[in-house]
Amino acid sequence: MFLLACTAMNARNDSDEAARLFREAIGCVRPIKGPAAGAPTSPRPQPEPAQALRDEANVRDELLTHAFDPATIEVGDEINYLKAGQSPHLLKRLRRSQFSVRAEIDLHEMTRTVARDAIRLFLDECHRHDELCVRIVHGKGLRSKAQGPVLKQLTDSLLRRRGDVLAFTSARPAQGGTGAVIVLLQRR
Repeated sequence: MFLLACTAMNARNDSDEAARLFREAIGCVRPIKGPAAGAPTSPRPQPEPAQALRDEANVRDELLTHAFDPATIEVGDEINYLKAGQSPHLLKRLRRSQFSVRAEIDLHEMTRTVARDAIRLFLDECHRHDELCVRIVHGKGLRSKAQGPVLKQLTDSLLRRRGDVLAFTSARPAQGGTGAVIVLLQRR
């Protein structure tokens, strides 16, 4: 049957010369019976991102072999405060993270007015719950204009005027660095 169809197809008079040449070049065709030849019988394994794995390994190696300078990461000045009559040892302990931070507020994207109210409400709420060591994330002011870090200056001035603040200091790099302060509140 296939041979007859093949012969009839080749003998057919095609008006299109390109189609005729194609059929002559291909010759007779017949369907493949059973599973397609060369088709995999088991599923293919998942591809491995070899280049991505090599890149990740290179990054780890570079981090371990290159000198690390924390000064290149920290931006801005540290702020510190110790209430009059308090021991300097208290501020030293606060700088060394020897107090457990119990609550946190993030002032990013707030205006001065909103941030002022948020700090006041946050510290009042912390007093009600006896959370005496807290963190205020004010940011480093990297997007501030020539006036400097607005929320950082606001936080500094507000905390200095509150009677219930014993001490505060810029956070350690792992806790936000100069973009946050750790505050120690007085018991009521």
